[in-house]
Amino acid sequence: MKDFNFYTPTRVVFGRDSEAQVAALVKQYGGSRVLVHYGGSSARRSGLLDKMLGLLADAGIYTVQLGGVVPNPELSMVRRGIDLCRSEKVDFILAVGGGSVIDSAKAIAYGVPYEGDVWDLWDGKAVPVACLPVAAVLTIPAAGSEMSSSCVITNDEAGMLKRGVNSDLCRCKFAIMNPERTFTLPAYQTAAGATDIMMHTMERYFCAHQDMMLTDAISEALLRTVKDCAVAVLKRPDDYRLRAQIMWAGSLAHNDLTECGGEKDFVTHKLEHELSAMFGVTHGAGLAALWGSWARYVMPRHVNRFVQFAVNVMGVACDWADPEGTALRGIEAVEAFFRTIGMPTSIPELMGRPVTEAEIAEMVDKCSRGGRLSFGSIEKIDTTAMAAIYHLANV
Repeated sequence: MKDFNFYTPTRVVFGRDSEAQVAALVKQYGGSRVLVHYGGSSARRSGLLDKMLGLLADAGIYTVQLGGVVPNPELSMVRRGIDLCRSEKVDFILAVGGGSVIDSAKAIAYGVPYEGDVWDLWDGKAVPVACLPVAAVLTIPAAGSEMSSSCVITNDEAGMLKRGVNSDLCRCKFAIMNPERTFTLPAYQTAAGATDIMMHTMERYFCAHQDMMLTDAISEALLRTVKDCAVAVLKRPDDYRLRAQIMWAGSLAHNDLTECGGEKDFVTHKLEHELSAMFGVTHGAGLAALWGSWARYVMPRHVNRFVQFAVNVMGVACDWADPEGTALRGIEAVEAFFRTIGMPTSIPELMGRPVTEAEIAEMVDKCSRGGRLSFGSIEKIDTTAMAAIYHLANV
């Protein structure tokens, strides 16, 4: 078991019509001049954006707007937001949307007080020391950014480099979560979101520290719940109970609760970041396409952990005479689940074609920062292993 420091300061306001509290919460956390940051037309079309603007205006809170955030949020948008916040003397940022919008808001919040090039924070040239307060009105349960310390941005000005920064400074002051706002999510987006939620926990579950029984039990329950609810909600998309389980699980999966006593592995996430940065694929779908290959690559040296997962999460019967077979059936059960909810289990399924050798080499080079970095917890993954996993996923 690894010693840990668990810190989760975000206030969660969960339930029907929870958005009605937005103005009081903004004021409580010191906001008087607010950037309302959002994605595409859905926020306005649903009426949510106008409702938020109206509530803030009624409370006498000054607002400016910046929309247009795309999946895999981009540095160019962050720069626009920084300039707007500085010119308008913004003191609070409210993200209305999913993880991409929240991460873009966090990056802007880092950049406003930073005197250098904001990309320095993602390029390893500087660390965050200040951040405007950020809050979220969540509409897409997936990334968990509403309660996490992470912020992932794609540099669209320098070859689509996708990088993450972790700091408690950017944790949302509050997160408003109304499951009703997720009823109209497309099936593919719902499935990709559920996959991302599960992966946030699985990438902590499969780590070098495996003797924290309570955290294991929490993780296993979360994974079973999301797995079961994801299948059911695709048949009943306006089922409040199912949507609520998934929304709350998304926050718990990435607020570090399932890391207590363990640590992040996140190899699949890092490999997928290069895939989605280069090809613009949906993040959750990219994770589904890669995870089985990562699991097959590391499983033979960590059989017991994969057996526990197969039995406790995927409901596989344990064959004590063939533990490796049980572990493999657990991996196959995950892939079968992904296919059930419409997720791919290989790169060709994801993209409609295999990637080329040159594309694999480029992803490995970017992921390893030119061969300088290896990463992983349950097992360190170097450039040779990265290439091997990409190749396994490419058939």
